[in-house]
Amino acid sequence: MELSDWQLVEKSQAGDADAFQELVSRYHQKVFMVILGLMRNREDALEVAQETFFRAFRKIKSFQGGSSFYTWIYRIAVNNSIDAQRKQKRNPLDFHESMDGLFEARNEVAKDPFADVQDRELRENMSKAINELTPEHKAVIVLRTIEGMSYKDIGEILGCSEGTVMSRLHYARKKLQDKLSAFL
Repeated sequence: MELSDWQLVEKSQAGDADAFQELVSRYHQKVFMVILGLMRNREDALEVAQETFFRAFRKIKSFQGGSSFYTWIYRIAVNNSIDAQRKQKRNPLDFHESMDGLFEARNEVAKDPFADVQDRELRENMSKAINELTPEHKAVIVLRTIEGMSYKDIGEILGCSEGTVMSRLHYARKKLQDKLSAFL
């Protein structure tokens, strides 16, 4: 019988390292993909993912269960990603790598060179436009558009209200729409 997340958290809080490892196994891929969507490259994302689970392990005893483990670990991941970007003083959240998959399906089906050129140009301009957003606005775009999370979950992860999430998402989409108007 598979244990629930909460049962694994309770065992982890009691010092069961195997229980925490099960939580890592359940969420590592999802957490890594969110971080990859927020970071500049795969190596940075791997480092932030490792730091995320390390921090979660250190703080597991303070987890009260006010939210799901899933929401709690995502919040740590997003905060670590934003912190890492600020520390690196880079242009955060280069979406180029994570967007490649969004366009591959169309090109494989169509095999149209013209569509390939259009997709490449759109991808480059979209990456540039997304990279000009603030980390907070990029985070809501990734969590809502790519991960498909609810406003409530995004608010819990980012530590803000659902209204703030909706406002940030509206602002981010408006900025993207303005910058990509030639392609729409």
